[in-house]
Amino acid sequence: MRDNPLVLHVLGARPNFVKAAPVVRGLAELGIRQGIIHTGQHYDALMSDVFFADLGLPEPVANLGVGSGTHARQTAALLTGLEDVVLEHRPALVVVYGDVNSTLAAILVCAKLHVPTAHVEAGLRSFDRAMPEEVNRVVTDALSDLLFATSPEALSHLANEGVDPAKVHLVGNPMIDSLFAALPKLDPAPVQERLGIDGRYAVATLHRPANVDDPEAARELVDAVLGVAEQVPVVVPLHPRGRQRLAEAGLVDRPNLKIVDPLGYVDFLSLVRGAALVVTDSGGVQEETTMLGVPCLTVRPNTERPITVTHGTNRLVTPASLPAAASKALGDGAATPSGELPPLWDGAAGPRIAPRHRSLAPRRQPLPRRQGPGALATSPESPYIGIKAALTPVR
Repeated sequence: MRDNPLVLHVLGARPNFVKAAPVVRGLAELGIRQGIIHTGQHYDALMSDVFFADLGLPEPVANLGVGSGTHARQTAALLTGLEDVVLEHRPALVVVYGDVNSTLAAILVCAKLHVPTAHVEAGLRSFDRAMPEEVNRVVTDALSDLLFATSPEALSHLANEGVDPAKVHLVGNPMIDSLFAALPKLDPAPVQERLGIDGRYAVATLHRPANVDDPEAARELVDAVLGVAEQVPVVVPLHPRGRQRLAEAGLVDRPNLKIVDPLGYVDFLSLVRGAALVVTDSGGVQEETTMLGVPCLTVRPNTERPITVTHGTNRLVTPASLPAAASKALGDGAATPSGELPPLWDGAAGPRIAPRHRSLAPRRQPLPRRQGPGALATSPESPYIGIKAALTPVR
């Protein structure tokens, strides 16, 4: 039996990398053996590789390279790839992050193999099951053994769904930990110079299926962004998802509208830090703008992060209302309704999360061993070396 059990982190997309970095550091400080499984859900170097360098993440122990595809095809590839890696490395704990398909697939694999799991960013809800991410959140939280909540309302959501409160810990937001760590490097000037930006500007990030998959919705969104560009130059680091559809709808270089490739973590946040306004449909950007004090207009009918509205600089808008909302935000600047940042957004979420792995006891059911192509056999004893400890409130 091993004295130092292995913790694996499953990461697939930009927000996962940002949230994982503080947890990886926290566990490293405790001397815990770790490995990263990169699923390749975001496979562009600018959406993936550069984040490992910017965030100081170690090289992955496996890269599945699943790429893009329909939800069914991508999730199927993730399921088979992750099962092989988990059976090979036999972890004592698998940590998943956020709400992407990689997260869902990892939870399903581990539930079937009886591998303990932890979900970082548990309990967020938009209450919109039309969003694939919402389905992923609900399923992931139902199957996780440890649930790390980033905001107080998440505790209520999990309680309403019948989740055992002993599994749930309010720890703060590890994405904010990463932002705190990066702050000394966030200098807008070099990025502005490289992109040819002079003076006041806005930043827009757009990729949600509801906004970009339907041609009519994409045209409506692009028209709204062009309405913002009539007021202030807009820089759009364009996500690979929906790029062609948005270009067909008219989101191309023109006066006051600059389309650029995706940026690395430090470069993107540097650009955001210097912006007068951000327009987005991203969840993480809502949090980052709140922390940086930059006005944010989220083009969505709902958000799983309402704390960025009640305690932050975020406002929900429709495409039709976006130009007027932008005019008001550019005039008023940033303001937080509560006058204070969300609770526990203090840069210490990673250290709060790291010791919690000790609260997992070994699973009774042993992990199967693969014997030959496609064959599974049960090992005589469980490989888990969990450490029993009483669950105590996070301080």
